[in-house]
Amino acid sequence: MNQTYEQFLDAKSQLGGEFGFEPTFMPDFLFPFQRALIEWACRKGRSAIFADCGLGKTLMQLVWCQNIVEKTNGNVLILTPLAVGGQTLKEAARFGIAAGRSRDGKPAGKITISNYEKLHLFNASDFVAVACDESSIIKHATGATQKAVTRFMCKLPYRSLWTATAAPNDFTELGTSSEALGDLNNSDMLSRFFKQMDQKTTDQYEKKINNLEKQANHFGKISFRVSQAINGWRLKGHAHDHFWKWVCSWARACRKPSDIGFADDGYELPALNEREHIVKPTTPPDGMLFTMPAFGLAEERDERKRTLKERCEMVAQLVSHDRPAVAWCHTNAEGEALESMIPNSVQVKGPMSDDEKEAAYDSFLNQEKRVLVIKPKIGAWGLNWQFCNHVVTFASHSYEQYYQSIRRCWRFGQKNPVTVDIIASEGEQRVRDNMSRKAAQAEKMFEELVKHMNDAIKSERKTHTITPTLPSWI
Repeated sequence: MNQTYEQFLDAKSQLGGEFGFEPTFMPDFLFPFQRALIEWACRKGRSAIFADCGLGKTLMQLVWCQNIVEKTNGNVLILTPLAVGGQTLKEAARFGIAAGRSRDGKPAGKITISNYEKLHLFNASDFVAVACDESSIIKHATGATQKAVTRFMCKLPYRSLWTATAAPNDFTELGTSSEALGDLNNSDMLSRFFKQMDQKTTDQYEKKINNLEKQANHFGKISFRVSQAINGWRLKGHAHDHFWKWVCSWARACRKPSDIGFADDGYELPALNEREHIVKPTTPPDGMLFTMPAFGLAEERDERKRTLKERCEMVAQLVSHDRPAVAWCHTNAEGEALESMIPNSVQVKGPMSDDEKEAAYDSFLNQEKRVLVIKPKIGAWGLNWQFCNHVVTFASHSYEQYYQSIRRCWRFGQKNPVTVDIIASEGEQRVRDNMSRKAAQAEKMFEELVKHMNDAIKSERKTHTITPTLPSWI
């Protein structure tokens, strides 16, 4: 479509104004804490709900969408990961909310469900609102999905984000959520609340590096060096409370109902039993007398290839019982090996069509297949498998994938203790150290959000009106 330069600039700018309203659709099947979150989201108009797995985000999302429909009589689009679309449609039917699913870019009723990969087929002018399920998919400030979603929503009056892992790697990832909602964009957030690690700052932290050397803290040292290499950011000391209060002006966090003042009755998680298994290959790496911890991603990748057979054999041994189990893998070779070693298993893999993937999910959900083999990047978001209480996974640097993988089974509604077997080779010790650091940071984020939710402050977005002029030679 041809457009003028002025139209091009306007399409990139955010729609201003306040669009919140009092909700009118509050069905009886909602729990009190769900009702409170939906009411707040409707009054905000544009908001994020960072609610933990099993708290009913899909249901709350659907009710929020129905309120938009009743308020505006306009169309609402729900974007989900591929594996979650069918489940969202079933939830809508279960609770009597009219919704349809579209894969061709055409609205399928007042509430349309589609996956992020199909967003380019839709026209934003057909909708008044978008709800992004598992919105951590837009956490990367330079990612193609983040840019596509933000551009699509920038002129829509109503927007909502829903996820349990808003910023799994670093607090700076919250800037992409803020930008998508029309609040501070990512660069404004960084300049207001964070300080870039310049050379002077690096010199000041040289003592820290020396201390890490003395402590033999390899991970601490390498993570600091990486942060310098990518121009890392740190939260300004005086801006700490202001940052979290600002986030609370457009987001609500909830790990359990008591976080927002309600009783936790019925929302107590069963025990989680995490077991670590170290695979010891029969032979050391070429040229080595014994296995050394892998240094860097290249060595870690070689270590995984070298130990693939032993690690997969351990998975097959661990799931050799008569109960459902999920085996998470990270490479095609691991997936193929696991499927061949584990009887009555089914693998969901990338080359499958959407229908084939959903058929494989259903075969596990209906317990026609006992073990599901799958990569976290394909199916770790949004699915509910409370009937299964055994998870096996390989070590990984991605805390978000690890957490979401576990929470498919370890979630509210699970009746039995959940066992998680984590398999790593001798050379992957530092991968586990990295995971522990990220887990602590994610817990810190929730603590800060819960602490400051009642003291939210608004940080206004700076806007500049510029009249574009074209050069005479164009």
